[in-house]
Amino acid sequence: MHRPPLPKLLAAGLALALLWALGASYLIVFHDDVLAGFVARQGAMRDAYEARLAELRDRLDRAGRDRAGAESSLAERVAAALERQAELERRQAALAGLGTQINDPLTTGALPHLDEGPDGFGLRPAETGVPPRFPALPRRSAIDAETGLIRLEARLDGLGTAQGERLARVVERAGDTVRRLRGLIGRTGLDPDRLDRTAETGTGGPLVPLDARALDGTSVASGFEGNLDLARRTLGDGERLHRLAAALPLRRPIRGEPVVSSPFGTRLDPFTRGLAFHTGLDLKAESGEPARATAPGRVSAADYAGGYGNMVEIDHGHGVVTRFGHLARIRVRPGQRVAAGDVVGAVGSTGRSTGAHLHYETRIDGEPVDPQRFLEAGGDLAAAVATD
Repeated sequence: MHRPPLPKLLAAGLALALLWALGASYLIVFHDDVLAGFVARQGAMRDAYEARLAELRDRLDRAGRDRAGAESSLAERVAAALERQAELERRQAALAGLGTQINDPLTTGALPHLDEGPDGFGLRPAETGVPPRFPALPRRSAIDAETGLIRLEARLDGLGTAQGERLARVVERAGDTVRRLRGLIGRTGLDPDRLDRTAETGTGGPLVPLDARALDGTSVASGFEGNLDLARRTLGDGERLHRLAAALPLRRPIRGEPVVSSPFGTRLDPFTRGLAFHTGLDLKAESGEPARATAPGRVSAADYAGGYGNMVEIDHGHGVVTRFGHLARIRVRPGQRVAAGDVVGAVGSTGRSTGAHLHYETRIDGEPVDPQRFLEAGGDLAAAVATD
């Protein structure tokens, strides 16, 4: 077996000893620098780790705050929507009351439900006392939640606009009724303001035109309330005028379409054949046919009255009276209250008469006026009511 020469072994051992000595010397001389570098690297790694942790904590805090803010904002908007629904329901109840007066099925209809399902933003009717169902954000994405709320708010806006339009229609229809009734009463020769006692209290003030935008349902509550008051006042005026018209002699004194045999005004007298003033209408009718009161009132006279023959006079108030002449028989007595359509007598030919007919008069403050005005106004009123 061949062995390495001894000098080579000694050289290798010497080299190893030299390397060990150099390493030991380096560690002894540079020990502090090596240790400082190691500590510095460990510190840098720790600082980077802590910075990363701080960044993560900050991101989590921000996400939590954003989520809490989103939930709070969403809850506030849903609460606001609930308040708006309650206001819309209150307005709908007010409109229903107005709609009953004008028989408007659209106005009297209930407010549509705003329910969109168990996970929606539907608001329960206010009368149930149940709070709104707030959105469950963990079960819905933020985009879905926002979309649902926007859709609900749009529906509330639409309902508010529809209510404003309905209110505008009520005001318009009520105004048309008031103008029509005032015109019909005026055609009889009577002043509607004279008949309406409320006009004596006096009203006035500067003109403030109504802003049409206040009727669109999107204006402030005071605008809706102001228009609601206007509608109520106008409807009240219409009801008073209806009552006034019902108290006027606008109905026919005999059944069927009256046929005038001698009109009101200047005519040839049937006895003298000279010009004379005819204070009423002569209406063709069969003897014994019922003569009827043309409006409610109190019988102020029921007796024979010269040229009138058997005559009935009815006081309807407001200075308006009616007379029925040439009656064959009288069916009422002085002081008696009669309703429109009640029989006051039977058609005949008593007094200054050439044959069976009804002499019918209307007087205002004692002066005879053409009864045809009242009869025509009554026909127009009946046609208007039938159309409504």
